[in-house]
Order: sequence, then structure tokens, then C-alpha cells
Amino acid sequence: MPSLRDIKRKITSIKKTQQITKAMKMVAAAKLRRAQDRVIAARPYSRKMLAVIANLAGRVERAQHPLLAKREPKQVKLLVLTSDRGLCGAYNTNILRKAVETVKEFQAQGKEVKVNVVGRKGRDFFRKRSGYTLGKVWSDLGMIDYEKAADVGKNIVERFAAGETDEVYLLYNEFKSVMQQKVTLEKLLPVEPPMEADPFMAAVDYLYEPSPEVILGSILPKHVEVQVYRAMLESQASEMGAKMTAMDSATRNAKDMIERYTLKYNKQRQAAITKEISEIVGGAEALK
Repeated sequence: MPSLRDIKRKITSIKKTQQITKAMKMVAAAKLRRAQDRVIAARPYSRKMLAVIANLAGRVERAQHPLLAKREPKQVKLLVLTSDRGLCGAYNTNILRKAVETVKEFQAQGKEVKVNVVGRKGRDFFRKRSGYTLGKVWSDLGMIDYEKAADVGKNIVERFAAGETDEVYLLYNEFKSVMQQKVTLEKLLPVEPPMEADPFMAAVDYLYEPSPEVILGSILPKHVEVQVYRAMLESQASEMGAKMTAMDSATRNAKDMIERYTLKYNKQRQAAITKEISEIVGGAEALK
């Protein structure tokens, strides 16, 4: 049985841990507000751009730009967005489990898969396991801005345009709420026309000035960068939400442990006092 001193040290240690988790929860909450505002601001532009590019892809010849080229999918690139740090619940576990399932599914179809990773957790995961081809890695990016996302997007565009990749998929956690993040797999390249054509958009044609090639060469790479930027913002907001939830749970668990150990301390202390009184009374009775 642990001594009273050991229990008291345990309670002190848990209280210090509780202070840390509470502080981390507050930091995550502050970062979440900023990340959530940025995601909400980026979604309308990226979604509208995706709709315009998708409709445009259904009206032009795919040979007019390399990013529209539809080849037999032999080489597939999977861009996985994870975090640099842990302590965010099942955030990384869920995304990495889905990544493994996706890679196995592609490999079963006879495709060669190269995994590009954003975040140290994903990098360490795939480095320690065989059967995966790890490509470009971006880590320690801190707060996401457009320049960092554009660097990732440019690498994807260059490899696809050079014919090194036939398809590019994006795997990330989409931010739904503080309590909910949805693991999402999206096809990034080649750009596909919409599954269900809008009757109004189908009747619309585009006039290109100066030429379709010049315009496509400008907006298609920008489209990839914007979609990567939005996905990275979604991923970071999801990370902050998961971290805030995990630290809140840890803080409440610490409170429960403190109450249990305090009750145990009081019971053991009372038992020790009762024992000492009994010994004193017994000694007094023996002296009579």
C-alpha cells in the first residue's frame, strides 16, 4: 500500500499536469478561432473556382493543357495532410488509417502509389513501414499561409505536367465542428467535368482572350494551389479542434483522478489516526 507521502506526491503531480492540459486547451481554442475564420473565408472561393474549372474542363480539348491530360492511371500520387505534433486525439490515427486503406486499394488495382506527406506524424509513420514509396515531405510549416500551400501545389503541378504522375489524390480532415472532423479523399488531378451538368451552365459557352492555352496555363495551376490551400486550412482547423477536445478531456480526467486520490488519502490518513488513538488507549489501559 502506498504511503501518505506517495499519495500526496501523486496528487501534486496530477495537479501540475492538469494545469498544463488546461493551458494547452486555451491555446488550442485561440488558434481554432483563427483557423476556423480562415477556413470559412476560403471555402466559397475554392468551391466556386472548382465548379468553374470543372465546367471548363468539359468544354475544351484535354490536349490544350497538360493538367487536363487523362492518361491510363498507372502512377498515382497521394498527398496526405497530417500534423507535426501529437496530443490531438484520433486526428492523425484516422487520417493514416484511411491512407493505408487507400494505398492498398490502389495497389490492388495494379497502380504504383507514391505518398507525399505534409506533417511530421505522417512522415514518421510511412518511414517506419515497408511497402510504401514516400515522396516529397513538408513539415514544421507552422500556421498555414498561401505561400506554403503554393509550394506544395507547384510541386504537384510540375510532376503531373512532366508525366511522372497520372492521377493525384488529396487526403485530409475536413473541418465540420470542434467535435467532428471528416476524413476526405478528393481527386485533384486531372480535372474532371462535373458528374451532373448544370442545365444553365451547359448552355453557356466561353470566349477566350487571348487564347484557351494561355488562360488555362494561368488558372489551372492556380486552381491546384487554391484547393491545396483550402485543404491545408481545413486540416489545421481540424487539428486545433481535435487538440482542444483532447485537452478538455484530459483536464476533466485529471480532475477525477485528483478527487479519487484525495479520497484515498483522507481514508488512509483517517485509518492511521484511528490506529494511533487505539494504540494510545490500549497503552493507557495496560498501565492501569
